[in-house]
Amino acid sequence: MTGNSGVVSYGGSTVVSQSAVGHGATVNLSADREKKTPHGRRADVGVITVLSKEAKAIYKVLGLQRAQSGDLPFFEGTVNVRDTVTRVAAIRALSPGQRSTVMAFDHLRRHYNPAIVVLVGIGGGIHTDIEIGDVVVTPRVVYYDLRKETPDGQKRRGEEREAPAAIGHALNSFFIDYDESDSFQTTDTHGITREHRVLTGPIGSGEAVIANAESEIIRYLKAFNDKILAVDMEAGGLTQAFHEQDGPQTVRGWVVVRGISDDASPTKNDDYHDIAAWHAATVLRSLLPYLHLPTDRA
Repeated sequence: MTGNSGVVSYGGSTVVSQSAVGHGATVNLSADREKKTPHGRRADVGVITVLSKEAKAIYKVLGLQRAQSGDLPFFEGTVNVRDTVTRVAAIRALSPGQRSTVMAFDHLRRHYNPAIVVLVGIGGGIHTDIEIGDVVVTPRVVYYDLRKETPDGQKRRGEEREAPAAIGHALNSFFIDYDESDSFQTTDTHGITREHRVLTGPIGSGEAVIANAESEIIRYLKAFNDKILAVDMEAGGLTQAFHEQDGPQTVRGWVVVRGISDDASPTKNDDYHDIAAWHAATVLRSLLPYLHLPTDRA
C-alpha cells in the first residue's frame, strides 16, 4: 500500500502563496512581514495637523523628514524620549474641519498602520481655569453640531466619545509625572522659554469658528458639561473615523492635544498661533513614551 500527500491540479493554474504543501511542511513569517502595511511602512504614532503653523511645529520639534507617498506628503522619523524610541508619521489635513480630518486619519491608517493617532494643534479656550498658552491633552470629545431645527429654534444633540481605557491609563501615567498644577517649560526656536500648564478635560468640536464668548454654542457646551475646557473644528472627525474604521489595519486609540491660542471671544486673532502650536508640539514630544501600549506590535 502506498501513502501519498500533496496537491494535485488537473489543468488550469494553481498559485500557492505563504503556504506549506506536503507532509510536515511549515512556514515561518517574520513579525515585520506580517505587520507591514501594503506600502511597506509602519509607525507607532500617527499625527494629524491642520494649519501650516501646527505642521511646522511638529516637524521641527519631533525632527521629522519628508516621506512622499504618491500624492500624499507625509513626514516621518524616530523620536527618542526617556530612552523610548517612537516611530512617528505625520500628515497635514487638506483643509480645516471634520471631513478632511477623517480622510487624514484614513491616510495614516492605510500607509503607516499606527497604533495610536494624535490630533495636534491649536484651540480656543472656553473655561475660566484655562489661559492662552496652556495645553489641553484629552481623550474626551463632545461633538456639538448634531441638531434639530424647529419653529422654536435649534435643539442641539451633543454626542460625546471617549478614547479606549488603555489611552486613559496612559494619560493618567503622564499626569503623574506632569502634574496639572505644575508649570511646564517650553523653549522655542529663538531660545525663549515660557511657562504654561498642561491640563486634561473634555473639549467641544464642531464646524463653527467661535468668536463670541457668549455664543449659543458656548452656552450649550457649558450646560452639557461644565468641565469642557476648549473647542476646535476637527476632533469630532477624528473620533468618528476611529469609531467607524474597519479592515485588518486598525488604530487602537486616539488623543487630542490642543495649545490654547485664544479665548473664543471677539478679540480672537492669530497673534498666539505660533506659540500655542509650539507648546502643543512640545507637549506631544513629552507624551510619546506614554503612548506605547503594553501589547504594541513590533
